[in-house]
Amino acid sequence: MSSSTSFHTPMDEISQVHERARQAYRSGKAKSIAFRKEQIAQVSYLLKDNEDRFVEALKSDLGRPAQETVFFDFAASYLNIKLMYDNVEKWTKSRRAGFNLSFAPMSPRVKAEPKGTVLVIGPFNVPVFMLVVPLAGAIAGGNAVVLKPSEKCPACAKLMAELVPKYLDNEMFHVVNGGIPETTRLLELQWDHIFFTGSNSVGRIVAQAAAKHLTPLTLELGGKNPVVVDPRSDFHLAAKRTLWGRVSNAGQICLAPEYVLIPRASQDAFVEAVKEVYASFYPEGPAKSDSLSRVVTEAQATRIKRLLDESQGTIVFGGDVVVAERYVAPTLVKDVAPGDSLMSEEIFGPVLPIVPVQDVDEAIEIIKSRGHPLAIYAFSRDKTFLEKVFDNTESGAAVANDTVVNGGVPGLPGGGIGASGYGYATGKELFEQFTHIRVSLNNPAWVDNIGFGFRYPPYTKKENEKQLRFLSPALPPRPKKVS
Repeated sequence: MSSSTSFHTPMDEISQVHERARQAYRSGKAKSIAFRKEQIAQVSYLLKDNEDRFVEALKSDLGRPAQETVFFDFAASYLNIKLMYDNVEKWTKSRRAGFNLSFAPMSPRVKAEPKGTVLVIGPFNVPVFMLVVPLAGAIAGGNAVVLKPSEKCPACAKLMAELVPKYLDNEMFHVVNGGIPETTRLLELQWDHIFFTGSNSVGRIVAQAAAKHLTPLTLELGGKNPVVVDPRSDFHLAAKRTLWGRVSNAGQICLAPEYVLIPRASQDAFVEAVKEVYASFYPEGPAKSDSLSRVVTEAQATRIKRLLDESQGTIVFGGDVVVAERYVAPTLVKDVAPGDSLMSEEIFGPVLPIVPVQDVDEAIEIIKSRGHPLAIYAFSRDKTFLEKVFDNTESGAAVANDTVVNGGVPGLPGGGIGASGYGYATGKELFEQFTHIRVSLNNPAWVDNIGFGFRYPPYTKKENEKQLRFLSPALPPRPKKVS
């Protein structure tokens, strides 16, 4: 077996792992809230006790600076894990349904219950965060979990496979490593929920596989997230926060800004602001900087190089790609047309195209002509400008005067719409992905004597009408004019 595949799970073991997880779920051990809280806490210490090892693994896999790993993988993970731990008891309690006098004697209630055995397929770009946070959410929901880390980050995947059995229940929680064959085998099996983070193209494959078993699905995808810049805004702030969002993790963030829309008359001024910020980020040049990650594979570098080579835009700075080193220099390209190669797909690298437009109306039309992005960013001091951009577009997030940070804000569920995915990756909404609402009621015999005896044959028209009218609420006022 080659070194590149030596950590892959043997194909004949995958079905066994699946069955072990299913049997562990059926044992009922995860019904205990104490068990769930213990395991959620263990997830946090799996990460905390091994931070240095994860930093080194991601340095190996992505050439990533430690600060970016702490920011993107650790901090946001701890916030969400703690949220699950603190709230699992409250979220899982049975609660009364909305009050209705006619049905109150039946004690209608609702309760969040686990879906069963779930599969979490992680990405390469935030390989810790997008595994351990869904894991914590699934545990909070009471599920058994099989994790599939990205094979493109082998050091991180091997570390995860080593640590999960050391920290978590060995029957309930498992790791399967491998590439396309192993993932294909996993997707052939029946799951009670699949949580996938990755590209749109692979997301479609996962969705098709899930549909065969009618398996519910969460898709965390990407898209081309636009930045709309008001010509009256603070260009230095917009440039700094946009370039940071574009070059962090070498642009390999699903929430990263993908292109800038700005009035043509203001393009050059904004370009100068970005150049100043770039010089402050990399005073000795990006190639020697310890603050720039590498793209994940040589194939990724080659793809980005092709997009740059085919672009009709003007490179302002950067443009260097060293495929063998997986190095893509932070690059700014101006005068990019909507039909340019750099606009043809998600770049997922540290390349920022600027698309000049006539005005904000044209910017909005360009956004609306494309698939719904995961986020739309807008920089302006003018509330009316921001409202115009956000009220006339659709996206998973609408963020004013910053980029990317919304992914880590407590209380803001991360998720897309349409081509950027569906479902949520953080917050209480993540817990809800892994549970279903089970309804219950207990109807006493005496209820038939006071209101529900009419349902039994033989029917009496007059009595039926009387009782049914009592059950029916008053209708809303009739509209005076129907549009």
